Amino acid sequence: MTQNEPLEIFLVTVPGLEAALCDEARACGFVDAKLDKGGVTVMGSWADVWRANLLLRGASHVLVRLGAFRVMHLAKLDKAARKFPWGDTLRPDVPVRVEVTCKKSRIYHHKAAAERFETAIVDEFGGTISPDAGVCIKVRIFDDMCTISIDTSGESLHKRGYKEAVNKAPMRENLAALLLRDCGFKGDEPVVDPMCGSGTFVIEAAEMATGMVPGRARAFAFEQLATFDLEAFVNLKEALPSAADTSARFFGFDRDGGAIKMSMANADRAGVAAITAFERKTISELVAPEGEPGLVIINPPYGMRIGEVKKLRNLYQALGATLTANFKGWRVGIVTNNDELARATGLKFKKAKTRFSHGGIPVTLYQTPPIK
Repeated sequence: MTQNEPLEIFLVTVPGLEAALCDEARACGFVDAKLDKGGVTVMGSWADVWRANLLLRGASHVLVRLGAFRVMHLAKLDKAARKFPWGDTLRPDVPVRVEVTCKKSRIYHHKAAAERFETAIVDEFGGTISPDAGVCIKVRIFDDMCTISIDTSGESLHKRGYKEAVNKAPMRENLAALLLRDCGFKGDEPVVDPMCGSGTFVIEAAEMATGMVPGRARAFAFEQLATFDLEAFVNLKEALPSAADTSARFFGFDRDGGAIKMSMANADRAGVAAITAFERKTISELVAPEGEPGLVIINPPYGMRIGEVKKLRNLYQALGATLTANFKGWRVGIVTNNDELARATGLKFKKAKTRFSHGGIPVTLYQTPPIK
């Protein structure tokens, strides 16, 4: 790959939500975005890599493909790894770690393959290997084709830099953003989360409405690469649009007072306290905020076992009854792993459903048209 060739950039997301990420990537100016399994592929420059990390709400990592070659055995892998131009991307003073996956290939021992790459980086390039390194080389050996990529994000992009407090089974910010987008949220309507937990849906919706840059408060792995240009990066950040005003408001409710305190603190750190409101309320106490209807989005508890499903049925019934009675004109999005629980709400869901994985659990986003 020459310096002027466009880079192949892979935007990673949860399988099942690729279409929503592709839609977001195109809206952010990546017009050639193409759907792939587990993410979206775009072409661009290193400046586009920085922009993707800064702007995209739905991606968890931004990978750059550095090269690929066919390989049948470890001796050839060792030779290719030693010839690889590591210095084009890596800095010898910044430690790296190597992660290898092998599938359907004659090289099947991922640890042995990783050792070859680590030795090559140390011997030929003078680099340092560390299991805790923030810079990660990702190698995929599939069907005897070895593809080398670098993770330019570092920590997962759902870590926006403001959420210090979380409760159990939190919704990740990148998932929340994609689910809001999948529900048709464009930033110009109110959002209510009746079980807000640490406030992720509410805060993410508020940020989307004001156009806040999700990566504004964090560092990235690409800042430690040989390709990084600090002056160009500062100029890029300064050219990004600043947050705009919005008339929309965003509401979180939870029966747990600790969750409400958590959400308020997180919203304050994110800079959206003025347009968000959090209040302790049970499901049966919920009423729609005054003004135009918008979107209710909920990530309620899931039933993993039959006994749990029975216990949760009452909660889902109460939720459906309250929304039907008090939220006329509002659309609803519910994330759950169980069709029976979704049906227990009594809500009329659209036929098209979005299926994905949340914390390793296969779940579904059920959506309604406006409640009549």
